[in-house]
Amino acid sequence: MKTSRGAAGARGEGPRRRGLCVLCGLPAAGKSTFARALSHRLRRERGWAVGVVAYDDVMPDVFPEEASARPLPSQWKLLRQELLKYLEYFLVAVMNGCQMSAPPNRTEAMWEDFITSLKHQGLLSSAAPEGQSCYLLTETAVSGPLILILDDNFYYQSMRHEVYQLARKYSLGFCQLFLDCSLETCLQRNGQRPRALPPETIHMMGRKIEEPDPEKNAWERNSLTIRSSACASETSPELTDLLLTALENPVKRVEDDVEQKETDRIICSTNILHQADQMLRRIVSQTMKEAKDEQVLPCNLKLLAEDLNKLKAEFLEDLRQGNKKYLCSQQTTDTADILSFFHYEKESIVRKYFSKQH
Repeated sequence: MKTSRGAAGARGEGPRRRGLCVLCGLPAAGKSTFARALSHRLRRERGWAVGVVAYDDVMPDVFPEEASARPLPSQWKLLRQELLKYLEYFLVAVMNGCQMSAPPNRTEAMWEDFITSLKHQGLLSSAAPEGQSCYLLTETAVSGPLILILDDNFYYQSMRHEVYQLARKYSLGFCQLFLDCSLETCLQRNGQRPRALPPETIHMMGRKIEEPDPEKNAWERNSLTIRSSACASETSPELTDLLLTALENPVKRVEDDVEQKETDRIICSTNILHQADQMLRRIVSQTMKEAKDEQVLPCNLKLLAEDLNKLKAEFLEDLRQGNKKYLCSQQTTDTADILSFFHYEKESIVRKYFSKQH
């Protein structure tokens, strides 16, 4: 440890204590400034390893600016889940005290930004084993308490619950910080940014944001609301106590009730499977019609039909098996989600065949 304290000051300092801290709030509420200040204080005063994962810094350039269409909400959802997978790879390496490997399926630009961020914060070494897709952890990352601060809007409760599930999977500490800032102030600050969001986006989030509700949701009990106008709020005793409590009381792994889980899955699948089959059939039929209109060669039409029907069959089987592949184990009953994910996979197939015409 970098500082010397008595027993009372040593709370949360066990060598194996790790935690995830969700920092949420409207765009331009001051989250990134707050996260940097909190990170600096925890390193200086506590000697903890701290990593700030700012979603805006890791995800903005994944899609080129010249793209003709904005990414679908389902695509952003997939990217958020992919970023959580990166965090999982890092956490597993920390817990095992080994090198971190690169995920086999990754968005290269986002992965590189993620790695660069960890290197800049002293959690990954700049050196790498020659000729290997592995990354060396620093002594700082593995030798003492570690807090990862996830800086994003997280305006839906479900977004934050995905982080909680990761904490539960590995028995990590978990807490939430909600930075409360008026809509008017956020709009004003946003207007002063070089890359401002459309005001209607912030208005939409303001209407839809779901603040942490510890009374309703037991998993949100380690939550704290902070007024963004509060001076030096990152130094508040309440915040320090929240972080210490999270580290000292990691989320307990819950043993799956296999029978009940399977029963629920069957009920869910039965209710939506027929609807999904009908919807996907229509999508495949419409796509084939569009391909014919684009004068795709007959030999390619046959291959396209085979690939689309194979995708449909795999997708329906995935629904039967509990959404383990295409829907990332979400157990969704939202047909809009199902359609969005299928369209995303379908487009990658369609582009391959349409491009053969040129």
